[in-house]
Amino acid sequence: MSDKPILEANLSVGQVAKRAAVAVSALHFYEQKGLIRSWRNSGNQRRYKPDVLRRVAVIKAAQKMGITLEEIKITLSTLPENRTPTKKDWALMSTKWQAQLDERIAYMQRVRDLVDGCIGCGCLSMTSCPMYNPDDIMATAGDGAIYLEAPDKALATKLCYDSENKIGTNNK
Repeated sequence: MSDKPILEANLSVGQVAKRAAVAVSALHFYEQKGLIRSWRNSGNQRRYKPDVLRRVAVIKAAQKMGITLEEIKITLSTLPENRTPTKKDWALMSTKWQAQLDERIAYMQRVRDLVDGCIGCGCLSMTSCPMYNPDDIMATAGDGAIYLEAPDKALATKLCYDSENKIGTNNK
């Protein structure tokens, strides 16, 4: 970079890529997707305002949280004049994404806890399947790996089955 203060600099794509720790192709991709903006100088070279660094940081942070580029674009487009997010903006954006993150975390925990056992997919190949999914009762709750995808439905289905078959009760 030059000796100019960063606020006055017209940053090249290489400078932004280096400072933001992303590939030049990533910047081109973000621009193509409408996530960041540049302009062309008289030599037809891309130039960026310094605030693009914060925008790229927000994009990278959101991606690491599992937020899709489309979701990021929609959220960033709510900012007035497509401006760079402030600290307050980031707080609002991250709060909006928190429910999605909580769902992803819960899903990953279910995968971690259930992946080596019956997941209600209907294969009935695990030794625990007859206990957790007798006769593939989970098929009545929906398609796919019900214990992973719809744990509340799976639990209700299993409780109903157990109740109807008097499983887990003292029936002497």
